Amino acid sequence: MEGICLIYTEIRGNVVNTIANGREIDQFDHRIIEALVADGRMSITDLAKKVGLSNTPCQVRLKRLIEDGYILGFRAIVDVKKLGKNHVAFTEVKLSDTREHALKAFNIAARKLQEVEECHMIAGAFDYLLKIRTSDIANYRLVLGEKISSLPFVASTSTFVAMEAVKENGA
Repeated sequence: MEGICLIYTEIRGNVVNTIANGREIDQFDHRIIEALVADGRMSITDLAKKVGLSNTPCQVRLKRLIEDGYILGFRAIVDVKKLGKNHVAFTEVKLSDTREHALKAFNIAARKLQEVEECHMIAGAFDYLLKIRTSDIANYRLVLGEKISSLPFVASTSTFVAMEAVKENGA
């Protein structure tokens, strides 16, 4: 059964435990994850205090959550406006071919574009929705014309420009 993740949730009293591939994730593990989502730079000492454990058990649990793939990594959240990337556009992309080889080729190429912040395959009137971040509309126009339109199997695009980010990066 390699590659298959079996998950079920069990409620014992007021405690919710999740079993994934035979490993139980309990309330402490959930608290560790929630705390690190809010502050990924938290020290083990602060994390342990926040979740109600001593340092060593907290560190062992954190290591297990990382090894088991519940925590995939840590990264910095930057102020994109200070970096001059103020312009956000959402681009609908329709492909000329939606067979598996075409989807794979598009996915590989889209991942290589640094301006593509997110890329989602969509069920609906178009095939992909891209979140594109650039410095301004003129730079977006270049990215659209020179990069996105040149991606494999792109038949057409449609753009929606964001006026304001109300909620971004899960914050």
